[in-house]
Amino acid sequence: MIIEIVILAMIAAFLGLRLYSVLGRRAEHEEEPVPTRFDQPEEQRGGAPAVPVAAMPARPRDMAGFPPAIERGLREIIGADRHFDLGLFLDGAKGAYGMVLEAFWRGDREELRELCDDDVYAGFVAAIDAREAAGETLANNLIRIEEAVIHAAELDGRTARITVRFQADIAAVTHDRDGHVIAGSLDDAIETHDIWTFERAVNSQSPAWILSETDEG
Repeated sequence: MIIEIVILAMIAAFLGLRLYSVLGRRAEHEEEPVPTRFDQPEEQRGGAPAVPVAAMPARPRDMAGFPPAIERGLREIIGADRHFDLGLFLDGAKGAYGMVLEAFWRGDREELRELCDDDVYAGFVAAIDAREAAGETLANNLIRIEEAVIHAAELDGRTARITVRFQADIAAVTHDRDGHVIAGSLDDAIETHDIWTFERAVNSQSPAWILSETDEG
């Protein structure tokens, strides 16, 4: 049992470091680790590839079962960016989902600025400002991400845009300025559905994807 725990800890540490270069960063009752920067593989940034180059692009079988419009969009993205990997993208999207939520909950404007485009950032900041003006604080926990599936994909000029539908369990608590609970409970998780869109210029020197749209799903 001790050996298994050590091995799992080593694997978790490795994944945390590896995914720090793949999207964003990564969040109780069976907490699911969530990746780290929503970037492209090491190889594209000039470092040594983590896996053989031939294994990097998404293969046709990776897209089996997608509706035609999504499959077409993914194929166009792959055609414009041979380093795009669908599996790594989804791992990174889950990481970014956790990072953005946690940054919003604690009011971390600096981290949100790195992960979101101007419009999404402005929306988060407006909500944070209103919360702080009311003297309220959040003590939320992302318990687990149950599902993250591709909802839409397109190549718009040189911009790759992929929409992901998340199903997650979140425990949410709001405190007033005196520390009293005024809403929610950490004992009961709420199932949430969000539809988030990430985008990246395929000819950009930056490997990072950013959050460009949010919606409830």
